[in-house]
Amino acid sequence: MADTETEAVITTETENAADTVTETAAASPVKKKKKRTAKSYMIAFFIKLAATALILWIVFTFIAGVHICHTNSAHPAIQDGDFCLTNRLAKLKQGTMVVYKHDGKVKFGRIIAFGGDKVEIFNDYILVNDMAISEDVVYPTSREGAAVSFPYNVPDDCVFVMNDFRSDISDSRTYGGIPLDDVEGAVVFTMRMRGI
Repeated sequence: MADTETEAVITTETENAADTVTETAAASPVKKKKKRTAKSYMIAFFIKLAATALILWIVFTFIAGVHICHTNSAHPAIQDGDFCLTNRLAKLKQGTMVVYKHDGKVKFGRIIAFGGDKVEIFNDYILVNDMAISEDVVYPTSREGAAVSFPYNVPDDCVFVMNDFRSDISDSRTYGGIPLDDVEGAVVFTMRMRGI
């Protein structure tokens, strides 16, 4: 008798649970996926395009720079027509090849000294703070034709930049110190664009 009553209770509970599931299923019908329209695809495309443009603007305004060298002043490291990528966030040090602007023109040169340093040029060698600088290649260097007098004290917040092709004196020997604000970044990558 007890078993019969237990079976009746279990059957009733099972039926009640089944009814509840059926009612829930009826109350919340399965939602069909809404088909995307051409308009929604276009909106998504333009949002992605705008986001990509914003990222590229940030990168090429605050982090990297792209330049083509139109001079032989940095020869042999960088030649006329070479593609150059610069890093605006790179730490500058003596011997770093940089891109800078002077009188609205983009120029390439190598940092020789920083603000507060004393630069002296003798035939074939350079002293910074009375010590010879270390260069991978020794370039014949002259102060002949320079517009600044030596020894030259580099102003604060400036760098003394020289061309690798030292016969071209269109560098700090003519312009004096280059303000750090005019330095666009250190050259981190070059690619030959001519003769390929």
